[in-house]
Amino acid sequence: MKIKKGDTVQVTTGNDAGKTGRVIKVYLDKDRVVVEGVNIVKKHARPTQDNPQGGIIEKESSIHISNIMLVVGGKPTRVGFKSLENGKKVKFAKSTGEVIN
Repeated sequence: MKIKKGDTVQVTTGNDAGKTGRVIKVYLDKDRVVVEGVNIVKKHARPTQDNPQGGIIEKESSIHISNIMLVVGGKPTRVGFKSLENGKKVKFAKSTGEVIN
């Protein structure tokens, strides 16, 4: 997958289009990611020992990987893979050609 935990991404479509955030969790099998501060949903929680008050909790929900772009140098860009001379596979920004991690 081209996006991993800790990457800064920008949402391209949907209600949160234009928002940026850090990737908190990646679901490889579903091609979805959870982005900090994006796609907030309200969940009704019953009282438990951990949360004796119960009530409505707001939390981030997952968003499909096709609806986000990696941010490199302050601008969203597409990501590709290439191999270097030593045979190592690395990510690079398609807009600038810059190697990422």
